[in-house]
Amino acid sequence: MRETYDWMMRFAHKPYAERALFGISFAEASFFPIPPDPLLMVMGAAQPNRAIRYAFVTTIASVLGALFGFAIGMFLMDTVGIWILDLYDSDRHVWSKIENWFSVYGLYALLLAALTPIPFKVFTIATGAIVAGGEDIHLFAFLGASFVGRGARFFTEGILLRYFGEPIVTWMEKWFDWIAVGFSLLVIGGFAAIKYIG
Repeated sequence: MRETYDWMMRFAHKPYAERALFGISFAEASFFPIPPDPLLMVMGAAQPNRAIRYAFVTTIASVLGALFGFAIGMFLMDTVGIWILDLYDSDRHVWSKIENWFSVYGLYALLLAALTPIPFKVFTIATGAIVAGGEDIHLFAFLGASFVGRGARFFTEGILLRYFGEPIVTWMEKWFDWIAVGFSLLVIGGFAAIKYIG
């Protein structure tokens, strides 16, 4: 992970880094397992004056990716959707939990996934599938919840990086091993959470 971090620090200055950030953010909201936060943080820390711009790029790409995940759930659930969900939930226990969350909390469940390490892609696909099954969830409400949740998360990171970029880099360098462990636990915990919450 240290080698990956060093590579990302060098990568952050490349002319195509912003396009890569857009692509990863889009993919993570619909099928890709790795969140864009590490790349956003590295790029923002390397260039604090562009951190809020990077947060905006990450948010927009993630919302567009959420729309793609919604389309997968709505039109391709029996093929692509099932294949993606099986990667994260082979016993389909999580799927039944998500359906229950939507019936109780509606789009607040999606908002929670957008803000936290809970896998966002599972919820974007599930929303499309639930709508295809007859549930009345307005597309604009779905996009709004995605934008609010993702924006709150990524713009918080961007603002912190804009004003504390250099100290954050120094802190990350000093405590990198512990940060790596903590981040890994968050990602694993996010996947586990939907099995055991509510």
